[in-house]
Amino acid sequence: MLQKILAPIVAWMVALMAAMGPLGVMLLMAIESACIPLPSEVIMPFAGYLAFKGQLTFFGLGAGSPVAQIWIAGVFGALGCNLGSLPAYEVGAWGGRRAVEKYGKYIWLHTGHLDQAHRFFERYGSEAIIIGRLLPVVRTFIALPAGIAQMNRTRFHIYTFVGSLPWCLGLAWIGFKLGEKWNTLGVYFHKLDAVIGVLLLAGVAWFVIDHFRNRAKG
Repeated sequence: MLQKILAPIVAWMVALMAAMGPLGVMLLMAIESACIPLPSEVIMPFAGYLAFKGQLTFFGLGAGSPVAQIWIAGVFGALGCNLGSLPAYEVGAWGGRRAVEKYGKYIWLHTGHLDQAHRFFERYGSEAIIIGRLLPVVRTFIALPAGIAQMNRTRFHIYTFVGSLPWCLGLAWIGFKLGEKWNTLGVYFHKLDAVIGVLLLAGVAWFVIDHFRNRAKG
């Protein structure tokens, strides 16, 4: 049942990256950083897989160079994190916690996410943006407490990019290495795209289950 519901989302994400290349990667990572459940843990590996296939060039840049295409994936992924963090930061800066409590349910954001990110931000201060961008879950919601704390916007975006780049590069590299092993994996799977699709389904399913679990607690 859940798989049938999420399959169109998976198909859309895969098709978007395949069709738009780096811009598709940037768009999906922007959505993920805007507190919407599209897991970077599977977006960026698929971008790395596209780099392995030589399909992640940007106006000719990276053509014939796998290393350059991995960097293109990482940079555009990090730029997407900045782009998506902008509205999340502004919600925190202008509406604060009350805005999250009132409107968060419309984007499947519950206060448990905010509490986790807020505790992390209070513990590490501004450096939490860099550290938090390297951590699952926290990285998606860290912009909200930064906005609530009125962190300097320029510093926030610099830290967001610096923290997001190694995360995006690392995940893209994993996807690239999976592509390199395709001859071995092909014995067990017909298409690597199907493997990525399963991971996408698992990531979104986890977010859905987590959302309803926290709603039940509330």
